[in-house]
Amino acid sequence: MSLSEQVAANLPFLRRYARALTGSQATGDAFVRATLEAALADAEVKRSLENGRIPLYRAFNKVWSTGFLDVGATDRAAGGVEGRMGSEHEAGAQDRLRAITPLNRQALLLTTLEDFTPREAGEIMDIETDQVERLLAEAVAEIDREQATSVLIIEDEPLISMQLEDLVSSLGHEIAGTAATRTQAQEAVAERTPGLVLADIQLADGSSGLDAVDDILAITSVPVIFITAYPERLLTGDRPEPTYLVTKPFQEQTVRAAISQALFFGSSRPLENC
Repeated sequence: MSLSEQVAANLPFLRRYARALTGSQATGDAFVRATLEAALADAEVKRSLENGRIPLYRAFNKVWSTGFLDVGATDRAAGGVEGRMGSEHEAGAQDRLRAITPLNRQALLLTTLEDFTPREAGEIMDIETDQVERLLAEAVAEIDREQATSVLIIEDEPLISMQLEDLVSSLGHEIAGTAATRTQAQEAVAERTPGLVLADIQLADGSSGLDAVDDILAITSVPVIFITAYPERLLTGDRPEPTYLVTKPFQEQTVRAAISQALFFGSSRPLENC
């Protein structure tokens, strides 16, 4: 496999990590572009990318740690799901980024969302494994301290829906409702506005979770986490994309990390629980 093919294979997942870390498609993609540009300009970094995912994420982390990249308004003007989320949440996300996402959240996302081991995460972050493990413990404690909210679950598989209900409840959040179709999601939101949405992509009647979420975001600003068996199909760069993506089958700690990050960026504005 050539270097370009190897980087291309890993790029969708780096973009997923970048947007989860930054809370924004535009900002996450800007950091990914800066990483690739830095690799092209540095022969040593470029050669390191031949060794797989870890050097790519390590190169990204070095760019990320240098500080904030401004993203022009035109990059944030896209339509659809991400466009709506970006227009509502971008200012809050940018304010948060000026303080740079804490290391414990980086460690949590690398080991849950991206499935690196603590040793690999330490290599990426340039810290020792035991420090990563301490950061993970801090991150879990921070999740437990997150402001409780109400959660709408849009999922057509009953067992997965129940698993998500149990997980959400264990984190101290309330269940605002559950839905297996776009219509049921509309009805649930009409009864109670959630503070967070967990949504599948393909729903029971053939309707789209993306459309269901777009309906919700047309009414209210709310963080959204998409759960899908095929995340790479939504990470092509060809259209506006969701910020938070969890892969099926998922681990509970992965969903915990996504919830923490979504609420972290969403907490800059009041969450509606009515």
